[in-house]
Amino acid sequence: MKKIAKLSLCALAGAALTSCCTDKAASPGYVSREALASGFVTPPDSIQTSVYWYWISNNISKEGVVKDLESMKKAGINRAFIGNIGQDDVPYGNVKMLSDEWWDVLHTALKKATELDIEIGIFNSPGWSLSGGPWVKPEQAMRYLTSSETRVKGPQKVSLKLDKPVDQFQDVRVIAYPAPKGDGVTLNASNASVVSAPQVAGIAKVIDGDPKTSVDLPKDGRLTIDLKAETPFTARSLTVRPAERSMSMQGELQVKENDAYRTLSRFTLDRLNTALNVGFDPYAPVIVSIPATTGTDFRLVLTEATGSAGLAEVTLSEAPRVERYKEKSLAKMHPTPLPYWKDYQWPAQPVVDDPATVVDPASVQDISQYMAEDGTLTWDAPEGEWVILRMGMTPTGTTNSPASPEATGFEIDKMSREHAAAHFDAHMGEILRRIPAEDRKTFRVVVQDSYETGGQNFTDGMIEEFKTRYGYDPTPYLPVYEGVVVGSQEASDRFLWDVRRMVADKVAYDYVGGLRDVSHEHGLHTWLENYGHWGFPGEFLMYGGQSDEIGGEFWSEGELGDIENRAASSCGHIYGKRKISAESNTAAAAPFTRYPRMMKQRSDRFFAEGINNTLLHVYISQPDDREPGINAWFSNEFNRHNTWFSQMDVFTAYLKRVNFMLQQGLNVADAAYFIGEDAPKMTGVTDPALPAGYQFDYMNAEVIEKYMTVQDGKITLPHGTQYRILVLPQLETMRPELLAKIKQLIEQGAVVMGPQPSRSPSLQNQPEADEQVRQMAAEIWGDVDGVNVKSRKVGKGMILNGMTMEEAFALIDCIPDCRIPDEAPVHYGHRTLENGDIYFVSNQSDRTIEVTPEFRVTGKQPELWSAATGEIRKLPAFEQKEGATAVPMKLAPYESAFVVFFDAAGQPSDGGVEANYPTPVQIARLDGPWTVDFLDKVRGPKEPVVFEALTDWTTNSDDLIKYYSGTAVYKSSFKLDAAPDGNHILIDLGDFVAMARVKVNGQDAGGLWTAPYTLDITDLVKAGDNEVEIEVVNTWLNRLIGDLNLPEAKRTTWAAINSWKADSPLQKAGLFGPVVIESVDYAE
Repeated sequence: MKKIAKLSLCALAGAALTSCCTDKAASPGYVSREALASGFVTPPDSIQTSVYWYWISNNISKEGVVKDLESMKKAGINRAFIGNIGQDDVPYGNVKMLSDEWWDVLHTALKKATELDIEIGIFNSPGWSLSGGPWVKPEQAMRYLTSSETRVKGPQKVSLKLDKPVDQFQDVRVIAYPAPKGDGVTLNASNASVVSAPQVAGIAKVIDGDPKTSVDLPKDGRLTIDLKAETPFTARSLTVRPAERSMSMQGELQVKENDAYRTLSRFTLDRLNTALNVGFDPYAPVIVSIPATTGTDFRLVLTEATGSAGLAEVTLSEAPRVERYKEKSLAKMHPTPLPYWKDYQWPAQPVVDDPATVVDPASVQDISQYMAEDGTLTWDAPEGEWVILRMGMTPTGTTNSPASPEATGFEIDKMSREHAAAHFDAHMGEILRRIPAEDRKTFRVVVQDSYETGGQNFTDGMIEEFKTRYGYDPTPYLPVYEGVVVGSQEASDRFLWDVRRMVADKVAYDYVGGLRDVSHEHGLHTWLENYGHWGFPGEFLMYGGQSDEIGGEFWSEGELGDIENRAASSCGHIYGKRKISAESNTAAAAPFTRYPRMMKQRSDRFFAEGINNTLLHVYISQPDDREPGINAWFSNEFNRHNTWFSQMDVFTAYLKRVNFMLQQGLNVADAAYFIGEDAPKMTGVTDPALPAGYQFDYMNAEVIEKYMTVQDGKITLPHGTQYRILVLPQLETMRPELLAKIKQLIEQGAVVMGPQPSRSPSLQNQPEADEQVRQMAAEIWGDVDGVNVKSRKVGKGMILNGMTMEEAFALIDCIPDCRIPDEAPVHYGHRTLENGDIYFVSNQSDRTIEVTPEFRVTGKQPELWSAATGEIRKLPAFEQKEGATAVPMKLAPYESAFVVFFDAAGQPSDGGVEANYPTPVQIARLDGPWTVDFLDKVRGPKEPVVFEALTDWTTNSDDLIKYYSGTAVYKSSFKLDAAPDGNHILIDLGDFVAMARVKVNGQDAGGLWTAPYTLDITDLVKAGDNEVEIEVVNTWLNRLIGDLNLPEAKRTTWAAINSWKADSPLQKAGLFGPVVIESVDYAE
């Protein structure tokens, strides 16, 4: 009998797999086909299916956590990350975090996990973001630089008390500088008049100098403000301070010239999000820098105002100001969860026309030594007017979140190893001290979820470290934190660039690296989501590079994940991390409606992008037996109280097989897109666009400088990953150290494409650094201008510019890795071994498709490996092309498959897609009657019922069936004239909701949850009568709705969050069929 290979794991295969399943990434390596197939069918324990295990709002119990863990083990979940989460919309339980009872529950959980060999990770702080708690003192918290300002005139002996700008304050420096020309000269109520159209009552408040007064914008969101100076006024900057409420608007500054208004600047004021985690100055003003402009009539046109729009101050100043300094100093950050590549880049500011209007850095004096501990300054002020800044740090105010009140406190400083270690000791250390080592043997992971805690721009010892890092003293430039132009606009911008880059570097090395190192000291390792949705101040690749493990995330619907997972997979690929996780299948609203079939499309999309270590979101701990029980506004319900969790092992088997295959060898990507050196940075940019059929990773400066080499004309990293081309973004800046390394790589054979840089973004080593960049760029690019000349040989390599990626690949003779027709809804991923290649191919559409991918492999036999069933068979029809193998494929809606190349190719069939996917022949049809036993006797019929035909439960006249939620077993039979002889016998269930498990003649045939809804039952059938049992389970939705139609005393369900109503639509449920038995002949 011909059989599809279904292999069991053997000791020999397990030994062979050891080398390819270690945490340390290596070169492609050799794995025998037999070992690979064995591990695919039955993945080894090293392949983890993980869950976030949320203990929500203190709703936990010892009995509950034990049952949770036992259910995880049964479902194939062998890793759980405990997160203590506070949710105000979930009624709080009685087990307060950090209480004796809480410690007892945690001890019970860790001990039970040890018994079951389930690896445990614990979030490093209460809440999911990020690292804080009630133990964090203000001087250990995330902090920013702030100041109070005092003005004195010299020469005189000054003795006065300098105010603290805020109560919680740590002094850093007291500095003084001569007040520059025009400083404090503004259009105000004493020298100008103001009118508005339409007329707004109290419009004069916008120039009264009092930020506490404000005016409202008209409801239509449009307002024109005319400022008329008594005498000609020279303006160099505009400050627009919003009222302290949520709003956004578009602005345009104009000046009247020759009876017409000329636009000086257009800008956006966006203060819709006033949360601290997107800026410690929630209502920060917008500062616009303009060329020196003299006039008497200035106009501010405001449009598209939203929210509760209002203005506190509109200040036209003779003094230049650093444009957007609030954003550039991280006081106000990107207001949405998705800052894209350009969102922390700003255009060059106008050159200041009069040097007297800016502060000369040489004139700035550090007078810290003259201030006493009580703030009294005793100083001999030189001649002239002096501005004195008492500068110091204060907490940003962000806290660990969302956590229960008793477990909430300041977020720890993200730029200090010392403070990170203290935070670890206060929480993780306490766990290690309280719980005996023998009871926590599987507690191994310190978890850091996504960064959602905003920016900081200062830390202890920063001035000294800044000097070491950049070679210049930042002290004279500290006024730039307050928007004062020091040296020049360009110098001020470069200083803030250096600050942001230092913040990003320290967040990576001192926070992530610090937690990693202290975790290692205690036998633990770290797991991190290497990006941030709210106020992320880092660089996502370097940030993740310092963690032991990294992860992305995605929702089962919507767009979240579209950039996060590429951030994670790129980080993993370039830093040599074998396992790349994703917080998978989060969702919002519509509780208890989703099931695995609905999660497959996006799961597979991100598998194709490089995710290979699934972490399901979320298993919420169930403290008691109420059903469905504790839930939240977010997540899909991966817990023991959910109806379909009884068949969860079928879904986890699929995840494990995919994860196993995608952890083999090395990822294949042809292009590395450099993200630039700017920070913050949460994602890169693919410019020029990558054509279909190729993969890419984002690349950062650290990996280029430290680790990148060239081997055989390919850009190569130490762990073996290689790229054909490095693509530079459309930037004019690059630090000379990086450009020197890129020059070296090109000379050694690398191909690099992108524009020529003209300067360094940094103030370090200026002006020599700019000259070095210009000189090296000229040597590399030569006459390559991207228009007339687009390529040039440099040493053994090439520099390209002005090409599409298609043109570049053609020039370097790099054919697509997986050529797919442009219109085909197919995603792919590719892993390579020394002796084979593994392609993952996913149909991302809801229809069956036929497609013929051309895989960049020659001379090897294609095989189809189905992760849904564990089946393996040859694909006899294929065509050898130049450098590729074309394989006809047929994929059901949202179906995915591995196409594996190991063995030498045999003689191909010319039968096309029909040879690879032969049409089955129906040999029996199970039309009924069906005996259906609803297993929940409390909520369903107490006795089995007979269905003459397969129908949707919600159309049944019996409310116990119409509103039923849970499992029902369908029983029927069919007759075969003869036992199978050569062909394969399949059972096709047609359709069902939500999951199904099949038995034939009392033997398990497997489970189904995604198309195609067929199982191979060849070895289970016999001649004559054959009994079939189909166990179908739906969701909780229908019973929740049904209960809302009953008196409260008769309801059998309870959920913490139930948004459904008595008349909400029901969800299809049950087995719909048609159920047929088929015969198919797969060619050997």
